[in-house]
Amino acid sequence: METDVKVDLVMLVDDNETDNFISKRIIEITKFSGRVEVKSSGKGALEYLKDNQNNPDNLPNIIFLDINMPIVDGFVFLYEFEKFSELVKSKCKVIILSSSDNKRDIDKIVNNNHVIKFITKPLTEISLEEISVNNF
Repeated sequence: METDVKVDLVMLVDDNETDNFISKRIIEITKFSGRVEVKSSGKGALEYLKDNQNNPDNLPNIIFLDINMPIVDGFVFLYEFEKFSELVKSKCKVIILSSSDNKRDIDKIVNNNHVIKFITKPLTEISLEEISVNNF
């Protein structure tokens, strides 16, 4: 693995395939992470975390979470995330990656203990640099 990789594993949680493709490419091009796990639903992301909760090597360092998704949206994901063990919650930092500019949504979600940052789509090299400087 490259030595300039910032984090081992990133998870993208978004129902928009185009957004996931763009975000994954930016992460790969900038060598922000050596591995990217893409989940197209909050439910799929929760299942992945549940399946890997006893395997820290497969837990993402960062979860880029969209707010607006069908069935299990960002709010439901965070509610369920709260039920995981301390190992999972301490390893996985949640960053909201959303096109939502609803101030009420943003205020509600950034006050969550597990959310370390809110980024407006699309994910960019600059936003990744800010994350690596400020959080790792």
